[in-house]
Amino acid sequence: MPTMRERFIAVTSDLLDSDPNIALILADIGVGQFKETGVVDRHPGRVVNMGIREQLLISFAAGMAKEGFRPIVHSYAPFLTERPWEQIKLDFAHQGVSGILVSIGATFDEADWGRTHQAPEDVPLIATLPDWRIHVPGHPDEVEAQLRAAASDDSNVYIRMSTATNEQAHLTGGPGFSTIRTGSGDAPTVIVVGPMLDVVTRATADLDVTVLYVNTIRPFDSETLRSVLQAPEVVLVEPYLEGTSTAEVSLALQATPHRVLSLGTSRRENRHYGTGAEHFAAHGLDEAGVRASITEFVAQRVAV
Repeated sequence: MPTMRERFIAVTSDLLDSDPNIALILADIGVGQFKETGVVDRHPGRVVNMGIREQLLISFAAGMAKEGFRPIVHSYAPFLTERPWEQIKLDFAHQGVSGILVSIGATFDEADWGRTHQAPEDVPLIATLPDWRIHVPGHPDEVEAQLRAAASDDSNVYIRMSTATNEQAHLTGGPGFSTIRTGSGDAPTVIVVGPMLDVVTRATADLDVTVLYVNTIRPFDSETLRSVLQAPEVVLVEPYLEGTSTAEVSLALQATPHRVLSLGTSRRENRHYGTGAEHFAAHGLDEAGVRASITEFVAQRVAV
């Protein structure tokens, strides 16, 4: 199976060949891979490498958007969202133009390269902007569906790719939640985002829980959450900063008594090197950590 990034390169190349309004803006990252597909030579005016200038990357892409192009902008997550944050806020959001930001690196995919290449804050950062669609795919098929849909509309879109992949894709045809498992009438609801699904599925295999899967975290599917909720407990498992979508859950359930457990990367600074798996385990996002957190959370209700 191709990786998310390999699928992104193939689909973007196809879009460049089939749609004269699509443009690809790069900052050195990914140039070699796109040269291999031939689109750099076929479309020199619509495939532009800005070099290692991330602020200019975003500003140039916004300029292309003002000229009627649909820009796809690609780099590592911290370089694409954090370094040029002001340009995203002003040149896209404030100016009222739109584009597609597609990142690699996710949270700890490049953990060996140190903190400069880690991005647990990217989704909460983009989520502060109004009217952005935020995709966190868990499978290459989901990347393709989200990218093709984004190419055909005029909204601002952030697609966060990862090296972690679920075994199966879940394509709903829209941004809503998919019900993976339905628990008993007293079961807590676990909302799982993107590539965390297989981890959570294994961690809760013998627990009585309802599992909802989502690969589009903004807009938030409040309607489905309200319709499936059976017990007051909601567990939110996100592969980035903990608490990112807690307010969305509380807003959706403002008329319903509830408790929320938010699992994600903690706000403490981890100054140790290690693999991505080791970093996730340190934040309690491995199978053992997720299971322990959910079990303890549910037990608190029993104690009351």
